[in-house]
Amino acid sequence: MDYVSALLPPVVMAVFFIGLVRVIVKTQGGAAKAKEDAAVDAALERAEGTRRTAAVSEADGA
Repeated sequence: MDYVSALLPPVVMAVFFIGLVRVIVKTQGGAAKAKEDAAVDAALERAEGTRRTAAVSEADGA
């Protein structure tokens, strides 16, 4: 009976991990994908714009 109590925690963790992976995979895409992609693209554009502005300011100051 000791083997059952020794194997139970890893089995339970494995089941929850598989469930988590399934939820993550299922929620990829769908109706919200375009909105999420647009938010990421906007954040990348802001970061790129900030980097360009900093580079221009450094070039003007030199």
